[in-house]
Amino acid sequence: MAYTINTYNTNVLSVVEDGTVDQATDLKLVGRNFAGYGEIQNENFVFLLENFAGNNQPPRALTGQIWYDSSVGKIKYYNGTRWRNTGGTEVATEAPAGLSEGDLWWDSDDLQLHVYTGSEFILVGPQDAGSGVTQMQSRLIKDTVGTLHKAIVAIINDVIVYVFSDDAEYTIDQTAENNAIPNFDVVKPGVTQRNTQSSTNGVTTTDHMFYGTTRNAEMLGGFLASFYIKEISNTTTSLNEAVAIGNDNGLTVGAGQDLKLIIENGSDAVITNDQGDKVVHRIGSDDVLQVKSGEVLPGNGESVNIGANASKFADVYANNFYGLAQSSSAIRVGGTDRTASVDTAGAGTANTIAVRDAAGNLNATLFQGTATQARYADLAEVYSTDQEHGVGTVMTICAHEDHEASAYMAASFAAIGVISEKPAYLMNAEAEGQPIALKGRVPVRVVGAVNKGDRVWAHDNGCASTEQKFHLVGIALESNINTDEKLVECFLMV
Repeated sequence: MAYTINTYNTNVLSVVEDGTVDQATDLKLVGRNFAGYGEIQNENFVFLLENFAGNNQPPRALTGQIWYDSSVGKIKYYNGTRWRNTGGTEVATEAPAGLSEGDLWWDSDDLQLHVYTGSEFILVGPQDAGSGVTQMQSRLIKDTVGTLHKAIVAIINDVIVYVFSDDAEYTIDQTAENNAIPNFDVVKPGVTQRNTQSSTNGVTTTDHMFYGTTRNAEMLGGFLASFYIKEISNTTTSLNEAVAIGNDNGLTVGAGQDLKLIIENGSDAVITNDQGDKVVHRIGSDDVLQVKSGEVLPGNGESVNIGANASKFADVYANNFYGLAQSSSAIRVGGTDRTASVDTAGAGTANTIAVRDAAGNLNATLFQGTATQARYADLAEVYSTDQEHGVGTVMTICAHEDHEASAYMAASFAAIGVISEKPAYLMNAEAEGQPIALKGRVPVRVVGAVNKGDRVWAHDNGCASTEQKFHLVGIALESNINTDEKLVECFLMV
């Protein structure tokens, strides 16, 4: 008689038949009259005694079951959804699911303690501003030669904005574990601000800087104060670097102020000659270019290049060009600019000029006109078939409604043609199916020996033979003494 096993809350857990062992749970349940039940029952007691101790959780847990997780050394219980710690804090790199109000979670990545409110986690510590750390921290920072430096870092919402140091300048080893400091590369004695990079000569590239009044400064904009122009009485100013004129009136040159460099309309840069009628661009002793009213001329009256093979202008616009063009990106046809294209797949690109590809082929969707010859030798039309048939298969009309043609069989009504390999002219080319040759010369699947000039008749299984039947396929154009199936070129007469 079978045992009915119930849980503590009277739900039926399992029905154990006589002479069997039920393994629906992590304990084996022994049925009546099962031989060797003693070992099983004793093992069950041991499992309960050790709380299923192991690195892997029991696979068939029941709600309320206890498990000793050997990998972390903690007792856990199954709440019907997941294994929960019986005490202590959940340790994980991501917020764990399934916790209850008041449960704690230690973020092992950020080294912060959180408490669960029943709907969200609240950071307990270390200090925070919003969700991130905001505090002054003491740190040891390793430089690129392996030396450790004592420093204090100012952190706002997990971002280091200042580093305080009493050591000589050093470069941070950004590859060392837990040592990288984003947006810093060197630490200088005193206070180093975020984004104060050595590549910018100590100039902060963002708004992280000191605000207020300073009595003196060693550098301005990353340059020594001695580099700047000073207005000193009875002293001639010598300029060794570029000078920026900070107003639109610009700069004038010459005794009569002939040449002017000014800004008009707030943004238009103007070079003007107020006294003469031209502006000359000269390199060394060569006049390269002359700009006159209404004309741009070669400097010395000789032809010069505009652009170079390795440095070309993008677009040049004009009403007319006079001379020879080596190449063109488009040709104007009927008032429309048309570019050239090579369509290797024969798809044809609309409104373009077709050109030959590397093999000398010319491809397009449709040619209209008169052709004096064709590359291949048969006239074919596409019909849907019951399956993919090989070249030369003799075909007939199929009685099935889902396709039109199938291979000719001995009892077929008539032969309509053979599967074409390369049609010279293909009708219904866009239809789904296979091309069936109707006229011309094509390879035909033939069984038995055949001589040139023999009639070949529809035979069986998509093949033809010289054995006379009711349906003529064509005339052999070659001889072949092989009695097995082979392809024989024939003149079609279906």
